[in-house]
Amino acid sequence: MKKVCSAYYLAAAMTMAFSCHAIADLAEIEKAGTLKVATEDDYAPFNFMTNGQADGFNKDMLEELRKYAKFNVDQSILPWTGLLAAVSTGQYDMALTGAVITDERLNVFNFTPPWASAQHYFVKRAGDDSLNTIAALNGKKVGLQAGSALLARLPELKAMLEKTGGKLGPVVEYPSYPEAYADLANKRLDYVINVVISVNDLVKAKPKVFAKGLAVSGPGYMAWPIPKNSPELLAYMTKFMDHLRETGRLAELQKKWFGETYDNLPTEPITSADQFHKLAGL
Repeated sequence: MKKVCSAYYLAAAMTMAFSCHAIADLAEIEKAGTLKVATEDDYAPFNFMTNGQADGFNKDMLEELRKYAKFNVDQSILPWTGLLAAVSTGQYDMALTGAVITDERLNVFNFTPPWASAQHYFVKRAGDDSLNTIAALNGKKVGLQAGSALLARLPELKAMLEKTGGKLGPVVEYPSYPEAYADLANKRLDYVINVVISVNDLVKAKPKVFAKGLAVSGPGYMAWPIPKNSPELLAYMTKFMDHLRETGRLAELQKKWFGETYDNLPTEPITSADQFHKLAGL
């Protein structure tokens, strides 16, 4: 596939520039009585379906938001590949899903205070002892989700490979991660890259099929994207995150879904690439 992450977000940013009138800030949301959030349903453990019902970390966070807010919170489930573009054009007020912060996305969105780590790891087939080092990834075919932040940070893996005398192999993009994992299991891919939380969740669920590899990026964060011209909504969601942190509910949900808590995450919203780089030590 020829789609590249930077082009995708540039297009989204341009669309947003012509559609700013459609984006509501907090006053408009309160007047309408409804906050419109976009989620996905195929990215465990953040958003997924169990017996036809929504499940995951963000499902529980959505329930907490509905308790906290004095307005309705209306959820729409969208495919990931079009979700952020729909938020950027004002069809929805924010994305309540597992979004990784990147420089490109910060051109279009501000992000709430992070709620999870997002360092990237590779996944291989269980028992594949040929991929035990970064150097072993030389020229191998890798799969990721189209439009994901992992595409934007592939240059980090490319640099790691070049230091070993190797190079990045063919990159295949998929509409969703389950499709990428299916191709990995069926030997149509050599490895898949995803955030560490999803990798841990996958390997725990299918230890006979998949195995966790090594880190292929530096630190990163997961948070909710909000359009740049909704500063009041960003402030509101920051207070909501403060509430969850102070009551201990955020730590409870992190432990439930991720198996650990993240006590050292930034507590302020992230609104620029410079701020993101400083916080992540990039």
